[in-house]
Amino acid sequence: MLQRHLLIKQSLCLRVNSIEKEKSQMVEFKFIFDFGSPKSYLVYKLVPGIEERTKVKAEYVPVLLGGIFKSINNISPIESFKAVPSKGAYDDLDTKRFVKKHGLDFNFNSNFPINTLNLMRGAIYAQEKGFFEKYVDVIFRSVWVDDKKMDELDVIQSVLNENQLPTKEIFEGTQNQEIKNKLMKNTSDAVEKGVFGAPSFLIDDELFFGKETLQDVEELLLAKLM
Repeated sequence: MLQRHLLIKQSLCLRVNSIEKEKSQMVEFKFIFDFGSPKSYLVYKLVPGIEERTKVKAEYVPVLLGGIFKSINNISPIESFKAVPSKGAYDDLDTKRFVKKHGLDFNFNSNFPINTLNLMRGAIYAQEKGFFEKYVDVIFRSVWVDDKKMDELDVIQSVLNENQLPTKEIFEGTQNQEIKNKLMKNTSDAVEKGVFGAPSFLIDDELFFGKETLQDVEELLLAKLM
């Protein structure tokens, strides 16, 4: 009798887990990023925790932030900070608080702003070839921890070689027209969804922008699973 009870309980647990998995797969959770955005890096470091707690896997969407700004006549944060210095000072303070709170490694890149065109094309190629996670981690770390000038091809080559990534293959991939088109499409699709900067999130079609919205993102994901 006890064994039968345990079997029924186990079966119910498996059924509940199966239902939760099905629900998590029905929720669309997109993380829209550019390697040249310091806030994209900070958010990138926390996305895995959200995935673990909500059981919803994020879809990483590489975009060209400059292309988004150009499409909507937006200006970069650094340009707006030049116009209002106190805003820039507060942003620095806020970033330091965030980094300390979450125990992150972060060094603002001394070569900022960085042209990320080749890096973002590389991300598209890495997605298609199955080494995206390693590529993204290496590039983000090189830009926002190691202070590398990652818009110079020789620096990119050195970083890829040091981390046992297929350098020649990636470089060739960045020149592939299909890869170029995919990055352009990601960027234009993001603009159509209302994206105006990075990092951004889309939960189904609901837009969230910036590191300040991480809690809201997590709460909505959990609510959709109930």
